[in-house]
Amino acid sequence: MAPRTVAPFGPQHPVLPEPIQLKITYENEKVVDVVPALGYGHRGIEKACELNEYPKNIHLVERICGICSCIHGISYCETVERLWPLEVPPRAKYLRVIYSEMSRLHSHLLWLGLLCDALGFESMFMQFWRIREKVLDILEATSGHRVTQSISVVGGVRRDIDAEQEKTCIKVLQEVKKEAESLINVLASDPTVKARTVGKGVLTKEQAILLGINGPHLRASGVKEDSRMLGAQAYSELGFEPIVETAGDCYARALVRAREALQSIELQLEAFSKMPEGEIFERPKGRPPANEVTYRAEQPRGECFYYAKGNGTQHLERFRVRTPTFANIPSLLVMLPGCELADVPVIVLSIDPCISCTER
Repeated sequence: MAPRTVAPFGPQHPVLPEPIQLKITYENEKVVDVVPALGYGHRGIEKACELNEYPKNIHLVERICGICSCIHGISYCETVERLWPLEVPPRAKYLRVIYSEMSRLHSHLLWLGLLCDALGFESMFMQFWRIREKVLDILEATSGHRVTQSISVVGGVRRDIDAEQEKTCIKVLQEVKKEAESLINVLASDPTVKARTVGKGVLTKEQAILLGINGPHLRASGVKEDSRMLGAQAYSELGFEPIVETAGDCYARALVRAREALQSIELQLEAFSKMPEGEIFERPKGRPPANEVTYRAEQPRGECFYYAKGNGTQHLERFRVRTPTFANIPSLLVMLPGCELADVPVIVLSIDPCISCTER
């Protein structure tokens, strides 16, 4: 029997944007066991949200994660709005969709760049990030910030997009679509990419459902599940349909995110064409009543679950967030055993882990 070696993967590794450690046991370059170790980035955000007055929590939840900050802020506002309940103006709903999809678009472009980097395609990595800069530029032009937009408030949105900004957004999105399609076609057809991703880290449909994973990771295993199908904001008026692949391997997960990036552009363009005129904010009256609500949002990495309990004061009695990576990490215990040690970085990256969100 060959000797077994236990090696730490992380918490610092070129493929990991945030700290997580996997204690990997391998034998003859083949992984036989893996144990994840978390806890490097815990900040106590949930408890802090119970100490603040509820409007101030918007800025706090947006710092759960930098990449997902916009959707975190929108999700928190939608959760608190359900405590009243409070009806948001139609134009604000469309603006929230546009900003959510911009966030998803730049997140997926970032991930596609990281995948290229992990595979050794440095030039393509920089090209994906170059076109991502265009998305960040229009986010900055319309909201005032590239990363943490703080666009959503309880009752609507903080800032409107005027006609001139709308024209600029549409023009840039069309440019990004053209350039992204070209890069994605090259990436999807490259034999080296296929050699490193096809058949690697396979998760069957049955395993995906049993483990309770979510997001692109779940849809790549053939499960048609997406929180946007619930019709929150203005998604019910945009004819949204989830992107699904069936192979359940790293290549399928890459295809889902690549196609979702292009779909996000289409959703934004459709939202701009259908967005009604009118107010963007409805002022809340009084304080959130003694009530408890839940809210499900589709982050770039999967379903984010929000829970809030009001007690009739300016403070929430209880606040809870369950992020997508929390549900997706257990799948590594199924996908990694049996793989080659050299495939570990790509398989781990394929779930698009966000440890900042997970630990809060």
